[in-house]
Amino acid sequence: MRHNKKFNHLSRTASHRAAMLSNMACSLIKHKRITTTLAKAKALKKYVEPLITKSKDDTMNSRRVVFSYLQDKVAVTELFREVRSKVLDRPGGYTRIIKTGFRASDASDMCFIELVDFDENMAKTKKKATRTRRSKKSAAAEAPAASEAVAEAPVAEAPAAEQAAE
Repeated sequence: MRHNKKFNHLSRTASHRAAMLSNMACSLIKHKRITTTLAKAKALKKYVEPLITKSKDDTMNSRRVVFSYLQDKVAVTELFREVRSKVLDRPGGYTRIIKTGFRASDASDMCFIELVDFDENMAKTKKKATRTRRSKKSAAAEAPAASEAVAEAPVAEAPAAEQAAE
């Protein structure tokens, strides 16, 4: 029976799963975004977020603990330099999973998982649309545009009239 064993085994042995999650975490830290299946992304999120939290405390012990999970010096250095500086004031939720559809070969749910603070497109906040009645400013802005269109129309007809006269 598997009572109280809630993490996804991903149809792999423990050593294979640990190696796969370690490699995926290193890739995520280095590239800031990776494309994978939804099940692997959810498992990776549970794996990498505690490591990012551990990186906030830049001590020798925390570096050793993170290195024991990642086994990649470059990824650990990147995590403690660039990633740490961006997530230092964030209380959690360092990754985002966005679904991209289904894989053509086997119809698996595909997605990309990314570090939240490194996506410039999502960082830009959109202005909230407000529902108001039409103001005088917008009506005044439309009026000159309409008068310009009327002024341009006779100018466009004048050369045609000259050609007809000739």
